[in-house]
Amino acid sequence: MIATVAGVVAAVSAEGAVIEVGGVGLAIHCTPATLGTLRVGETARLSTSLVVREDSLTLFGFATDDERIVFETLQGVTGVGPRLAQAVLAVHSPDAVRTAVAADDVGALTLVSGIGRKGAQRIVLELKDKLGTPTGGGTVVRLPGGAGPGVWREQLRDALTGLGWTGREVDEALAAVGPEAEAAIAVGDTPDVAVLLRSCLRTLSRA
Repeated sequence: MIATVAGVVAAVSAEGAVIEVGGVGLAIHCTPATLGTLRVGETARLSTSLVVREDSLTLFGFATDDERIVFETLQGVTGVGPRLAQAVLAVHSPDAVRTAVAADDVGALTLVSGIGRKGAQRIVLELKDKLGTPTGGGTVVRLPGGAGPGVWREQLRDALTGLGWTGREVDEALAAVGPEAEAAIAVGDTPDVAVLLRSCLRTLSRA
C-alpha cells in the first residue's frame, strides 16, 4: 500500500494532480479542497490510498490522514466505491461526515452527487459505530428551505466558506454559476442549490 506521497507538484487538473517522486510522475485523484492546497512547482505531501482493480491501479490523495481514514471507511458501506467516497469528502469535511452520521442527518449526505435518500440512510446505518465521535472541528453543509431570489447566493456562500474556500474564490464561483441561477428564476423556478453547489466545486477545482 502507498500510504503517503511527497514530491514536486508537476500538474493540477480538475480531478487530480501529478506529483513527481524519484523521477516518476504519479497521477493522484484529489478532492477540490485538496487540489486547492497544491501549487505547480511546489513540494507537497499527501496522505494516499491505493485502490486496486483487475484492470487498474488508482491512487487517491488527501490533505490529511483523517480524510484518508474516512475515505477508506466509507468504502465499507454497501454500494459505496472510491469515487463516491471521494465525492462525499468533496462536499463534507471528515468531521462533518461524522457529525452527519451521528445525528442521522440524511439531508446533509444527499447533497453529495450520486447519493439519494436510501443511500444516505444506508451510510448512516452502516457507519454508526465506525467513524468515531465528532471533534467539533467540521461544519456540516446544510442548504435549508426554499431558495428564492438572492437567497441561493447566501446559502452557497455559507456552504463554500464552511468548506474552507477564501472570500475571493467564493465570489468567483458565485459569479460563474450566477447565470444558471438567474435563468431558473427568470422562468419562475427555484434555483436548485445542491446542483449549484456542485457547479461551484467544479469551478473551484479548475481554478
